[in-house]
Amino acid sequence: MARRDDGYPGLPIKLNPCSNGEFVPRPLSPLVREAMRRSRADAERHARRLGMSRRTFLLSTMGAATTLLALAACTKEAAESGGSTTSGSPLRTGSPRGSRGGGPGSTAPGGTYKLPEEAATDPDAAVAALGGQEFIFDVQTHFLDANHDIPDLGLSTAFPQSRCGANDPRECFSLDKYLDLMFTKSDTNVLVISALPFAGSPLNPEVMKRAVDTADQLCHSRRTLMQGEAHPSLGTIGQLQANMETLHSSLPVAAWKTYTHLGGRGWWLDDHDPAAPRVGEAFLGKVRELGPNIVAVHKGFGNGSPFADPVDVGPAAARHPEINFVVYHSGFDVQGSRPEGPYDERDDYGVNRLVTSVTKAGVAPAANVYAELGSTWRALMGTPEQATHVLGKLLVAFGENNVCWGTDSIWYGSPQDQIQAFRAFEISKQFQEVYGYPELTPRVKAKILGINSARLYGIEPVLTTCRIDPAELDKARQISYQRSGEGNFTLGPINPAHVRAVRANEQRALTGG
Repeated sequence: MARRDDGYPGLPIKLNPCSNGEFVPRPLSPLVREAMRRSRADAERHARRLGMSRRTFLLSTMGAATTLLALAACTKEAAESGGSTTSGSPLRTGSPRGSRGGGPGSTAPGGTYKLPEEAATDPDAAVAALGGQEFIFDVQTHFLDANHDIPDLGLSTAFPQSRCGANDPRECFSLDKYLDLMFTKSDTNVLVISALPFAGSPLNPEVMKRAVDTADQLCHSRRTLMQGEAHPSLGTIGQLQANMETLHSSLPVAAWKTYTHLGGRGWWLDDHDPAAPRVGEAFLGKVRELGPNIVAVHKGFGNGSPFADPVDVGPAAARHPEINFVVYHSGFDVQGSRPEGPYDERDDYGVNRLVTSVTKAGVAPAANVYAELGSTWRALMGTPEQATHVLGKLLVAFGENNVCWGTDSIWYGSPQDQIQAFRAFEISKQFQEVYGYPELTPRVKAKILGINSARLYGIEPVLTTCRIDPAELDKARQISYQRSGEGNFTLGPINPAHVRAVRANEQRALTGG
């Protein structure tokens, strides 16, 4: 990997290829490459005009505004020229409601980033546009234990960008770094520590509990929740139930996390396949017995496994209305070359799979299925038209009260850029009319960013704890980055070789080899 320029911290809206380790990131599209080129040139010009160093400018909210404005301009130009605004082939068309503008053949982008031009050079305008005062609840976050007494199994060193200046690269993914990136370097108020996809991982329940206690002590309030991991097809049903009982009785489990395609043989929540382990009903029955009644299930990013398909979510949710299902990644996948388009029930692809599953099972919007955006939003930030279709489909299928914010950080570094981009994102009027998507108003965004998950987890959305004035917070983040020598860098794998290294280490963790 090319050596970094110490004076260049990277663009503040991180559009570069990166993965959480569960998929091979797509290469940059021509549109995104051009947006990044313009962003760097604009940053250079703005910094000189303001008498700032390029590094200082790119660590400011003005730098973030500059990048989003460039991306919006490139998206608009691509639409006007008749080119594709997606990262792959031309946008696949569906069955629009009407014929008035914004649909196939339109010269207007379906989604964009809206903020004033002066936000690129005026710090007050930048903070006003991207600062926000929402309650932000991130329901999918990760870190690794840096305690040298616990084997690392190569998981952190397999990530190629584990170079935060520490002597041991594991420190780049440690609890201290995690809390710094999530709470100091982003606007996140409350978060959930998500279990990793295999038993015996370096992020064991005791480590998660220590993280919960540490964060609560630092912030003087309940700011961090943890999940209990369950692997129903690994071992016997009795062992599964006993392990869940132990976790429930000894740790503050706020939800159950499971992977139907990892951590053992593939299985289904609804036990619809007699050839697969019939463990779904036993797992959900134990959730119902013990509580809490929240199951976070990974669906999407399956590396080709059929068990990552969300086909089982709808039937399981219909059978268990007392359990809330938070569907991590919302069934999104980046392995195919096709972009996301409008919903078509005949098309068993990406997010469509989840929508079809709940619709056919009769699970209504605002019921007991929640669509989560971890890694999905990050993968779509550079393709506003695809982002529009994904958000639009989810809002129609699940309602504005059942779409949840998650970032899958700290694999992507601080999630602040994801938050800022989401604040500025809008669905065009044309796509609202043609495809029936709702307007992405500040009220709807606030629900997605935190209110929905606060209600689900029973957390009071209080903004006063560990928060300061947005302008002061922006300055504090710049100082923190300057002192640490860090930049706007991602931490996860960035190409196929890096992803293979992560998967190889995960397999060794699973087998003990």
